[in-house]
Amino acid sequence: MRQSLVSQARRAAKPGAPAILSLPGTSLTFLLTGFTWLGISFLLGIALIIGLVYGIPLPHWLKPVHVHGALVGGILQLAIGGLLVFIARDSDRKDAHAQSRTALFLTWNGATAALLLGLWLGNMTVIGLAGLLLMASVVSLSKTAWIHFGKAAGLGAMYRIALAALLGGLATGIAMAFRLTDGFYAHARLGHIHLIVLGCLTLSFIVALHQLMPLLLRTTLGLGALTRFALWVLPAGFAVLLGAFLLSTVWLQIAVGCLLFASITLCTVQLVATWLKAGSPGTAATDHLLIGAIFLLLATATGLAMEANYLRSPPFLPIGSLHLVAYTHLAFIGFLTQVICGGLSYIVPELLTATRVHNPAKREVYHAQLDGIMNRWRAVQLTGLSFGTIALSVLASLTWTVPLGSPYVQISLWIAAALRLASLALFAAKLAWAVGLRPS
Repeated sequence: MRQSLVSQARRAAKPGAPAILSLPGTSLTFLLTGFTWLGISFLLGIALIIGLVYGIPLPHWLKPVHVHGALVGGILQLAIGGLLVFIARDSDRKDAHAQSRTALFLTWNGATAALLLGLWLGNMTVIGLAGLLLMASVVSLSKTAWIHFGKAAGLGAMYRIALAALLGGLATGIAMAFRLTDGFYAHARLGHIHLIVLGCLTLSFIVALHQLMPLLLRTTLGLGALTRFALWVLPAGFAVLLGAFLLSTVWLQIAVGCLLFASITLCTVQLVATWLKAGSPGTAATDHLLIGAIFLLLATATGLAMEANYLRSPPFLPIGSLHLVAYTHLAFIGFLTQVICGGLSYIVPELLTATRVHNPAKREVYHAQLDGIMNRWRAVQLTGLSFGTIALSVLASLTWTVPLGSPYVQISLWIAAALRLASLALFAAKLAWAVGLRPS
């Protein structure tokens, strides 16, 4: 991928060409804006967890604003930016990486802001209209994306499934906003959440892992028949799992959960084996991606254990809001955010090099400088993000044996918040440093 990006930039580069950041709607603009939304939502999440532990009453709209800001403004926008990078890579246009999609960028972020405003005001009409704009944005990109996914041999069909799941999830959310689901609102809400989180984000991020790792390791990822079968189990398993949720069938949820756990285990083992075979190269990108895969495995096992907990009535262990927060963030921070940080650590230097350096002889030097920035203090960054996520799980587990007001719980809270905040702040600082570094 790196050679392809650089070769395209080499053909397109002209003295005096505009820097990538001067063009609103470029893929890098999507990536940086999405990460900004994610960071703001992260701060709201810290406020929510502090309020939950200390019993501080917070506005009811803060949680949906936090969730939708992270998902829509953050993760989905980052996914769009990543998609635009790969579309540009395969494009015949000489200026593909500098191509601006201003209308898409403004519509997506305007709709996100309107969605959050509607959630704050509790105005379902504003929420529904914002959802329609988001849906229109995805539809406008769907034809190009659908064709592009067809070029991804073997795994492209899974991206198409993820795109269909996203459209289904958005459509369900719009129907909820316009009160078209009265009478089965709870089922619609389950479908809305799981179509986007499992059917779209989790599935597409797993496929992206299997595409990015070979590029980073400069090797091929041998997908044997068993691994391909394991990957194809995932969309089928997610669909059956959603049906089991809608039917409230615990035994079916556990059975499908076991199958998904086995499939994700096999995929993770394949990734680790490929990394070891390549000589265990240590970069911020590879470290984030591998740790993300392990957290996905841990999140799947935790979800399976939580389902088994309900086999007895009353459950073996009480499950409260704090436990659900810890479980979901094993996936949202442990998996999705780790993969995002890994992807950005690789893609940002590639984009900056391909669009800023006009002299072919100097590209490698500039790229090495950017790589050096993204790899600085990666041990601190990885440790903070990983152990901060684990500390949140420890915090939730403590409440089974000590009261919420216990100093052990409160110490765990501040450790989790400080570690995660420090790691994301460090990563944001490195992104700003890389973007601000001009080639000499």
